[in-house]
Amino acid sequence: MSKPRLLMLDEPSFGLAPIMVQHMFEMIKEINRQGVTVLLIEQNVAPALEVAHRAYVLENGRLRGGQRRESIVL
Repeated sequence: MSKPRLLMLDEPSFGLAPIMVQHMFEMIKEINRQGVTVLLIEQNVAPALEVAHRAYVLENGRLRGGQRRESIVL
């Protein structure tokens, strides 16, 4: 396989057992550490923010804001 620069994931945790979700997010972190940009669309906010550098909120199809991970309070 070639060296991808971008990985796009849409709700990858949907339907997975919690232990698999944890493993999947660890894999996403490692992929990002290797230099791959990750675009992650996810409703499971807490683990998504653990791997995110920035977070954006969409509401009814409209962008409602974007912030660095450190400034987001759950």
